[in-house]
Amino acid sequence: MAKQDYYETLGVSKGASGEDIKRAFRKLAMQHHPDRNSGDKGAEQKFKDINEAYDVLKDEQKRAAYDRYGHAAFDQAGARGPSDFGGGFADIFDEMFGEFMGGGRRREGASGRGNDLRYNLEIILEDAFRGKQTTIRVATFVNCEHCHGAGAEPGSKPVACPTCHGRGRVRATQGFFTIERTCPSCQGAGRVIEKPCRACAGQGRARREKTLSVNIPPGVEDGTRIRLAGEGEVGVRGGSAGDLYLFVSVAPHRLFQREGANIHCRVPLPMTTAALGGVIEVPTVDGGRARITVPQGTQSGRQFRLKGKGMPVLRSAARGDMFIQAMVETPVNLTKRQQELLREFEKEGDRGTHPESEGFFARVREFFEDLRE
Repeated sequence: MAKQDYYETLGVSKGASGEDIKRAFRKLAMQHHPDRNSGDKGAEQKFKDINEAYDVLKDEQKRAAYDRYGHAAFDQAGARGPSDFGGGFADIFDEMFGEFMGGGRRREGASGRGNDLRYNLEIILEDAFRGKQTTIRVATFVNCEHCHGAGAEPGSKPVACPTCHGRGRVRATQGFFTIERTCPSCQGAGRVIEKPCRACAGQGRARREKTLSVNIPPGVEDGTRIRLAGEGEVGVRGGSAGDLYLFVSVAPHRLFQREGANIHCRVPLPMTTAALGGVIEVPTVDGGRARITVPQGTQSGRQFRLKGKGMPVLRSAARGDMFIQAMVETPVNLTKRQQELLREFEKEGDRGTHPESEGFFARVREFFEDLRE
């Protein structure tokens, strides 16, 4: 029985593009898949035919030969038999799901990228203000000094894997499917080492402690992540290096609290200074000092703003502000004379010297009066 024309099998014209052929194959393969047509011999044969047709038409050279000579082009050229029809479907499956399942096919001879590393670095607030150049030591994998990362003894070199012939992948037929997977002998590298390096056992890398100089920019905040490209672990047998990520934490300060680029400082204020007014001197995050005029009758919680005295903004010339919060302190451990003076002050007290407490208790009286009505 004469074979059906491959174009007719896929339902496309001879001038169809490769994308049109692929689209038609997908549709028919799903429609006639044996799993969807259990026990249907006709669907099984149709599935074989469309895979055979697609295997030829997807390849430009095979398609050109078919267009010129028809089926005769493959009669003496080892055409695929029914048991090997699955290549086309495997290609489509790999294309559709390869990236989702692990990144698709590996390039021939490719070596895996090394792992990324994390390093936790704690600095003080002053370092975050000025920036800092520091040195860190990281345990990692580096290229083997004996074989320079090749994994093979000097004087020898890797050879093509005899299992996959350098492709890095092997195929196995299971029923109606041809499954392609990573070569178990070379783990997808396409090469094997006949004489492994005696220093690294063929890995091409060794664990070492590496010293790095790190620049911490001014204005860095707690939780900032800094990426050092290529400073992670090197891959096996010449694989590219991963990255090193610095996670910066800023230690709590004994005087200042940070909020973004702003600095807050709570300053205890003597009761007399708060009442009479005066001048206080406070430290600033840059190591200097600032003088603040405290007006008479300053209440606890009042804030004084020092513009431009906060933290630098990361990668900017701008600076935040500093906020001084007054915390009026009640005196303790009074001497008898001090107690006497305060009692005299209380006797001499007049309405209007404590507006907040007077206003509060006035509202309390109104509250109880309303309840009695």
